[in-house]
Amino acid sequence: MFRQTFPRAALVAAAFAVAAGPLQANPYETTLANGMKIIVKEDRRAPSVVHMVWYGVGAMDEPAGVSGIAHLLEHMMFKGTDKVGPGEFNKRVAAVGGRDNAFTSHDYTAYFQQIPSARLADVMQLEADRMSNLKITDANFKPELDVVKEERRLRTDDQPRSLVSEQLMATAFQANPYGRPIIGWMTDLDTMTAEDARKWHKTWYTPNNARLVVVGDVDHKSVFDMARKHYGAIKARPLPPRRITTEPEQLGPRETVVKAPAELPYLALAWRAPTLRDPENDRDVHALKVLAAILDGYDGARLPRRLVRENQVAVSAGAGYDGTGRGPQLFVMDGSPAAGKTVADVEAALRAEIERIQKEGVAEDELRRVKTQTVAGQVYKRDSLMGQAMEIGFLEATGLSWRDDDKLLEGIRKVTAEDVQAVARKYFTDNTLTRARLDPLPLPADAKPRAAAPGARH
Repeated sequence: MFRQTFPRAALVAAAFAVAAGPLQANPYETTLANGMKIIVKEDRRAPSVVHMVWYGVGAMDEPAGVSGIAHLLEHMMFKGTDKVGPGEFNKRVAAVGGRDNAFTSHDYTAYFQQIPSARLADVMQLEADRMSNLKITDANFKPELDVVKEERRLRTDDQPRSLVSEQLMATAFQANPYGRPIIGWMTDLDTMTAEDARKWHKTWYTPNNARLVVVGDVDHKSVFDMARKHYGAIKARPLPPRRITTEPEQLGPRETVVKAPAELPYLALAWRAPTLRDPENDRDVHALKVLAAILDGYDGARLPRRLVRENQVAVSAGAGYDGTGRGPQLFVMDGSPAAGKTVADVEAALRAEIERIQKEGVAEDELRRVKTQTVAGQVYKRDSLMGQAMEIGFLEATGLSWRDDDKLLEGIRKVTAEDVQAVARKYFTDNTLTRARLDPLPLPADAKPRAAAPGARH
């Protein structure tokens, strides 16, 4: 199924599972004198803690000509400082029994460590050091740039559906930077320099553009004191104005075709959809999430049941809508035709499911089942420290607040069958549709899977 590449994440947040009970049961918040926000949630079920730093900058903030610099800088953050040598950050975290990694989206860049609670100060010191003292040289930049270029070849250029996803976003968003790939266009990577990375770090990696999220077996007052010691001494720098182009109104259907070696054709249909800004009152966003779940939220959902198993029009069919982010959103339906069927057959079947809901609505028992599963999925994410930290950080980084978590759940609970039918009628028009199609070329006879990119962090 198609997923937008803002790994929310999209994406990344969904990959981690958040503690039974309301998320705001005990988070504590303060802001350091240098502008860095600190959010701490105490969860003493295990002697472990998750430490995350979320920078309020991502691929959508990149100027033209340096697409991919946010993601590349994420890689460079592991190349060391005067105090910590290249690659030593990971080794120090592993040495205390922890794990660490990082991820970049259109909206943010984040770094995390999960370590024993007693070693929290150690990773704070490491993270604060590279926030202010990162060393980017021509010598350590070029090899990492090559790693990122190979990562692009592995994950996009050699993956037909990824190419379709990339072209779909570029076609749907012609002015807003969500249309650029997070990993960057290869033509921009080819001309990127170490100075580009140094400038990006100096501009955006400042405490007044960062949030620290700590979840686990800790006392919030002690964490606040620790943060003041390690992060509080870093001076804030003025942030440049963000002149993000608003995507103009779409005045008609758009289409893009990708021709690449592949086994099967593939089709993705994307409609412009709203972005969540007011968790209590943006009813359409909640209704669209429920609609996506009705179509493809569980094993018996409409698309896999009707298109794949019953009618055998497609070998795969899905739908997805996130609704959260700093930029505009898409509601996507996709599929690959079964033997003897075409992408036109798949498109007709996908659109027929929307038309059925437009005309007939949804039954109360189906709605109740989907809402229960959707809410349960959100609540189950609270079972892990990482999930809780991810949810807090993601909400904060996408223009919402950790305090909105239960409002989001309540918004789903309040969705009615009439709400679902209304959004199905409102948003699925040809004027806001972007269609992306994969026309498969013959696979090379000697095609072999490409090895994983050396040093890739994801």
